[in-house]
Amino acid sequence: MNMKELLRAASRTFALGIERLPGILCEATTVAYLLLRVSDYLEDNEDMDADAKVALLNLWVNILRGEEKVEALTATIPVDADPSNPDAIVARHAREIISELRSLPDAVQEIIVRHVIYSTQGMARWTKKGPNVADEIELDDYMFEVAGRVGYLITQLFAWYSFAIRRKENEIMPLAREFGLGLQTVNVIRGLREDYERGWVYIPNKYLSDLGLSKEQLFDAANRERALKALDMLTDKAERHLSGALKYVKSLPWWQHGIRLGCIFPLMFAIRTLAVCRRNAQVFESEAKITRDDVKKIVLDSTLWGWSNLWLDRYYRELNIIKP
Repeated sequence: MNMKELLRAASRTFALGIERLPGILCEATTVAYLLLRVSDYLEDNEDMDADAKVALLNLWVNILRGEEKVEALTATIPVDADPSNPDAIVARHAREIISELRSLPDAVQEIIVRHVIYSTQGMARWTKKGPNVADEIELDDYMFEVAGRVGYLITQLFAWYSFAIRRKENEIMPLAREFGLGLQTVNVIRGLREDYERGWVYIPNKYLSDLGLSKEQLFDAANRERALKALDMLTDKAERHLSGALKYVKSLPWWQHGIRLGCIFPLMFAIRTLAVCRRNAQVFESEAKITRDDVKKIVLDSTLWGWSNLWLDRYYRELNIIKP
């Protein structure tokens, strides 16, 4: 598989935005995304205990630093690993991804490797800590490690590429963090059931205790009204972060249309997903998704009008409403 095929195998949705980035930014962001999916594979692997995951995450860090050979990792990935698991597919191609990384300019490599290492180390810390999120501060800490740092990564890549973005890098970096937290909060919401089945509940214990719920009771149909109040807390939180993400996108130069689209697509997919999830008890039973028609419409509309900040404000509000 080449990098484009691997990206699409990993996530057709994220590929839609990444492939709109110009030239070297598309290549660099593809590599960064795939490296992080290797980290995800190690963190989420249900066939390994926590100690084994931490050991392999640390090995991956050493590989990224150039202190270990990538074969030390790929040798641990079963040849019969679940072929339907996109992270397993990506992990099996770690050697090719590392090779592609080494072909990028030195400055680009440094940005990617630094942030992927930080994120991977954060995953290892949380794997060791276990599936217990005490409060919103801890939830933000976890989400920053797995997603907020990605906001920093792409912003520094954009700044390397574009002088106009480099001039405002310090100004927009806090918004980059919000972008990452917003996407991850939506990811937590839409994956509530799947995460619960693998032993994780990312709704903070403080939210649950305030509502008199345990983690198990959260998914019991008899407690739906209180569970929906917990969901309200998460959707409100996601919307706060996504409003920062919208400011981030609007701060990008209108003439850098490819860069803007690379950010607009995931933002608009997220706000539409959030609208689908709001007050929707179905999220406690199965993963929430937007329709293919939604995706196609967002891609078409954003491609035509994404250069306009006035249009972005209006479209964001429109997608955030579920029509009867």
